[in-house]
Parts: sequence; structure tokens; C-alpha cells
Amino acid sequence: MDSEIKNIKKWNIMYPIYINSKKTIAEGRRICVTKACENPTVTEISDCCNYLKIPCAIELDKAYPRDFMQRGRVRVLLKQEDGTLYNPAISSRKQLMIHVAELVRRHPNRTKKQEPASSSAAGSSKSGKGGKKKR
Repeated sequence: MDSEIKNIKKWNIMYPIYINSKKTIAEGRRICVTKACENPTVTEISDCCNYLKIPCAIELDKAYPRDFMQRGRVRVLLKQEDGTLYNPAISSRKQLMIHVAELVRRHPNRTKKQEPASSSAAGSSKSGKGGKKKR
């Protein structure tokens, strides 16, 4: 168990803000907006890494340095000890971020969450009659 923990410290780190389309590059986004997804969570990123057969570990107590309110990060291991890739399609961190962002968009929990939100937004726009009065 201790040998695994020591190895985890050398794994690559992936914060959810790296693939968040709502953030700017200055705020920490690492991929282009068209490939990024909206507000990813640590568990969604972990599920996507497991789907891609890439070892990962969630660290919920860690925070993003530029924005300490963003809690959680995922550590991923791209290469085995002998230097071969766990997933031959993913050879770099950037490729991993792009693949994970694409998979997070299609995550089963995400599609269920967005359906009710879109219907409630449509209902609130119909009833709104307020606004500034002309003088």
C-alpha cells in the first residue's frame, strides 16, 4: 500500500478546471473552448479515465492553486513502468484532456441532469413580463 502511495505522487495531475469551457485560459483552462465541456466534476473525470483504461486516483481534499474554491483533482498514470502506454491512443496529457472532455459530455449522469434544467429555463422565460418602464 505504501509503495502505491509513493508512486501516486509521480503521476500526472488533472484538475477539472483544465477542461472547463466556462473558464478562460488565464483562469486555468488548458484546451480550446470547442473541445472543452461545461463544469466537469472529479468523479466524471475519474469515470472517463476508467473507461479509457487509464489508472487514476481521486484526491478530494486538494484544491486548484489559482482558485482554492475549486476542490478536488485526479491523478492519472499514462505510462507503465517499462515505458509503454496504458492506452496507445493517448500519448500525452493534452490528448488525455481532449478525450476526457469529449467523454464527460456524453457521461450518463450528465445527460440526465441537463434535461430538467433546459425545460425549467424555457418555462421561466415565458412568464417574465418585468423590466424597465419607459418614461
